[in-house]
Amino acid sequence: MNQAQEQVAASGADATAALDTDAISRMDRAAVLHPFTPVRAFEQNETGGPRIIETGQGIRITDASGKTSIDGFAGLYCVNIGYGRTEVADAIARQATRLAYYHSYAGHTTRELARLSQRLVDMAPGNMKKVFYGLSGSDANETQAKLVWHYHNLIGKPQKKKIIARERGYHGCSVVSGSMTGMAFYHDHMDLPVGNILHTGVPHYYRGANEGESEREFSRRRAAELEELILREGPDTVAALIGEPVLGTGGITPPPEGYWEEIQAVLKKYDVLLIADEVVTAFGRIGADFGSSVYGIVPDLITVAKGLTSAYAPLSAVLIGEKVADALSQHSDEVGPFSHGYTYSGHPISVAAANANLDVIAQEGIVEHVRDLGTTLRDTLADAVSDYPVIGEVRGVGMLAAIELMADPAARTPLAAEYKAGARLSAACLENGLIARAMPHGDILGFAPPLVTTREEIAEIAEIVRRSMDQVCQGLQRDGAL
Repeated sequence: MNQAQEQVAASGADATAALDTDAISRMDRAAVLHPFTPVRAFEQNETGGPRIIETGQGIRITDASGKTSIDGFAGLYCVNIGYGRTEVADAIARQATRLAYYHSYAGHTTRELARLSQRLVDMAPGNMKKVFYGLSGSDANETQAKLVWHYHNLIGKPQKKKIIARERGYHGCSVVSGSMTGMAFYHDHMDLPVGNILHTGVPHYYRGANEGESEREFSRRRAAELEELILREGPDTVAALIGEPVLGTGGITPPPEGYWEEIQAVLKKYDVLLIADEVVTAFGRIGADFGSSVYGIVPDLITVAKGLTSAYAPLSAVLIGEKVADALSQHSDEVGPFSHGYTYSGHPISVAAANANLDVIAQEGIVEHVRDLGTTLRDTLADAVSDYPVIGEVRGVGMLAAIELMADPAARTPLAAEYKAGARLSAACLENGLIARAMPHGDILGFAPPLVTTREEIAEIAEIVRRSMDQVCQGLQRDGAL
């Protein structure tokens, strides 16, 4: 046994803290399979990682080297109330001391679970009646698929099973949720997508509009394409459409004018359920409790996670609307118990964290804060980068924004992939003290800071972006990209 292994095997509360950062890095490279990380290069220490994150406070995190960064992406869109909130930590500790775990099978509950479920039903749009819990957005969307299939079996339409998602939509990376996700790199080498999952066009006006086409006309065209797909497949086979109110990982793209109005008209015409994937947009991210309310979406089912606990503990929830919930109840005697669940469904510690998080959001007026900021994040970023010739589009809503780089913004001509401009801009921001995410499907820099971010901190973020753009544009000029 070498020294590092002896340290790992040591007992006592201080054993991990006693490990030096080199030992932690070696252990991590040897033993952790990291999401979306090149396996061999990471193992061989060719990627410069891992970055060991030690502490967080407000909108900033600090790593083991002492470097502090503004977290301009709130982890992964999720630390809505910011880091270091003792209110949530204390609630977790109280629940862990009182009752760390009990299951929710066969009608068992806890006080926190009952309270959280009622408040979610009361908060949500669309006549929600029931809540089912998991631990991530991915497993929640797996549950959504099973509910959709189960519902149509119950009402005597067993052939109505196909689920439509959108290109560039993100719904998770488990088997069915990963199939719903409309990005090929989530499917490649993984035997996805599975059957009965279809995709329709992405609602990105800047990238997809025809010459002279208005936003409303573009939305109508996307709705017509959806209708064509339903008719081609057969309306009696199409069960549901799943969509984010605002595309997240697919480029942080708000919908064009009239999009959800036009889409919902098609769904209603063919009796297709609507699943609103609110994993990113719920609990204040775009200035409302639910993003659906911003765009007039009336969903049959809603998926939430991330901001439900501000990531202080893992928790997801499926909110089940009246139509589906009533069918579950009405047919229960004939089919028996609802045969779906996870060991950690309604985990007491997680639901206690959620209640404490939602208390903070309500007591501090965080949703109202984001609503008052309006388009401040987007507009401040737009002002900071307005002089650069590679800016194709700066878009966003609430505490979501994206900067998309183009070789020719007017012609919507992308920069050559070999220049990796988006990744370079993200790296430059990190070097300058800001975490912003290089998004897939183009040279796109994404922002989703904690909802408690102030106007002054938004200005600080924009200044770092401007400084980083200087560096990246100089590099692109040297490389002959500009």
